[in-house]
Amino acid sequence: MSSIQERAHNFLSVLRHCQTLGMTVEQADEQGLVLKLPYSEGIIGNPVTGMVHGGAITTLMDTCCGISTVCYLPEFEICPTLDLRIDYMHPAEPGKPIYGFAECYRVTSTVIFTRGVAYQDSRDQPIAHVVGTFMRMGKPGKQGQLTKAIDGEQA
Repeated sequence: MSSIQERAHNFLSVLRHCQTLGMTVEQADEQGLVLKLPYSEGIIGNPVTGMVHGGAITTLMDTCCGISTVCYLPEFEICPTLDLRIDYMHPAEPGKPIYGFAECYRVTSTVIFTRGVAYQDSRDQPIAHVVGTFMRMGKPGKQGQLTKAIDGEQA
């Protein structure tokens, strides 16, 4: 496993809501990040049709954009969401997993700009488009538990 993929996996593993939703890292490298959100009863918004709740897709894409920062930055930094815009194109098909792809396309000393898509079968047929901005707050203290968990060090 590459160090980028390992950092992305470690980052995802400390986010309890992502563990509850069953999200996994499918790919992480210099080009971006792909997360998988499996279909489950916990993400159904309409029990009659089985349609996925938009909040589950929002969670997937906020997480995907946020974790994509580890694909670009040389070291882990605290980068909370400043702004997230999602344009929904069509509903997700019930019974199928949803994938999120995100990449960093501009990094300044204070803000990281990301973009991506949520999709099921192909990135060329997105469920939703997303753009997000994340504040660079710098590296947490080297002794911090979060840094150790994400960088794969023993706590």
